[in-house]
This record gives sequence, structure tokens and C-alpha cells, in this order.
Amino acid sequence: MTPTPDKARPNSALAVQELRRLIFSGDLAAGSDHLESELAARLGMSRTPVREAVLLLEAQGLLDVRPRKGVRIRPVSPTDMAEIYDVLSELESLAAAGAARLVCNQVDAADPMDPVDLNDLARAIDAMDSALADDDREAWAAADDAFHTELVRLGGNSRVIAIVAMMADQVRRARRVTLYLRPAPIQSNADHRAVLEAIRSGDADAASRLHREHRARAKATLIAVLDRLRLSNL
Repeated sequence: MTPTPDKARPNSALAVQELRRLIFSGDLAAGSDHLESELAARLGMSRTPVREAVLLLEAQGLLDVRPRKGVRIRPVSPTDMAEIYDVLSELESLAAAGAARLVCNQVDAADPMDPVDLNDLARAIDAMDSALADDDREAWAAADDAFHTELVRLGGNSRVIAIVAMMADQVRRARRVTLYLRPAPIQSNADHRAVLEAIRSGDADAASRLHREHRARAKATLIAVLDRLRLSNL
């Protein structure tokens, strides 16, 4: 019997979760082809929730649905990542400036509210420093993700938060591919600390500029690694 929409929806969400996990772990390798029936069997589900899941993951840029040919897992493209980093640079720089303005407004207010809590940003940077000292790239990546997520939240723009969240999976996937192929991200940690200090001082222009410069350096490093990987696979 075909599941009702109410029953299908939880299965679709589970299918999205499981397919995303398989893509990020590499079990569904970049460039590989899969039939929906194969994926449904692998997940122990009917084809309906799997079809709904792959359409959503296609919209998120993780795979392509090809009529009568099944699903192809998208490679991590240097061009795609360059475009994503350009968008993230602008949106996160806007968030950094917004966070700094919040600090500045509260300092200038005659009756200030509770001060902006920057402790999570500071803790994320400390965690990145500790991870580098331990040569733990996985821990560093988790802390880096926490920093950027908190920075965007502090910016207070709900649309920026939604757009950045939509791109987050692709950024994490590219980082997983390149994490052990790039130099130790010492400069990245220093960049984060400089952005935090600009926010703490209420300097919106400096916070925006420093974060944009940070994202430009991160983009250049990532694209260089992805280009090397692409050339080695030709």
C-alpha cells in the first residue's frame, strides 16, 4: 500500500539524513552512479521517500538526478566552491559587521541591555588552537564550523542565516576532501581571532574587512587543493 503523505514524510527526512551521511563519508563516492532502486534497498526503504530525498539533495548541490539513468554523486567542483565562497564571504562579512554594530550600540546606549555574548566565538577559537596543537584536523574542522555558525547567528539576519545554512553541507564536504591535503590552518586561526577582536571593539568596518580577507585566503587554499586533485584524476 502506498504510504500516506504524513507517513512518507518522516521516511523522506530519514532518507535525506542517511544519504547525506553516505555522501560525506565517501561510501557514495563522488562521480559514482546509483539507481533509485539500489539506494532504496541500501536504506531499507521504498522508492518514494528515496525519490523525495534525492530531489532535495539535488537542490542542495550534492547529486544530480538524471531521468532514466538514476543518480550521480556530484564531485566537489573547484568552480562550484569558488562561487560558494564568494557568496559566503559577502554574507558572513555582513554578519561580522552586524555583530560589531550590536556591540557598539550597546556600549553607546544610555541604558544598555545585556552585553553581546561573544564567549562562544572565543571558545571556538580556543578549541581550534588546541586542535592544531594536538594535530587533530577533525577537531579543528568542528571548531571552525562552530565559529562560522555562531558568527552568522550573531549577525542577526534571518535570511543570511538561512542561505548560509543551505550552503553549509557543500562547504563541509569540500573541507572533508581537502582537510589533510592543505597546510596547517595557522593563519586561519589568527584571522578568526582578529575578526573577534574587531567585533569586540565594535568596529564594524574592520570586522567586515578582516572576515572578507580571511574568506579570500581560505578560498584560495581550498581551490588550489581541489585543482590539484582534479588534475591528478585526469
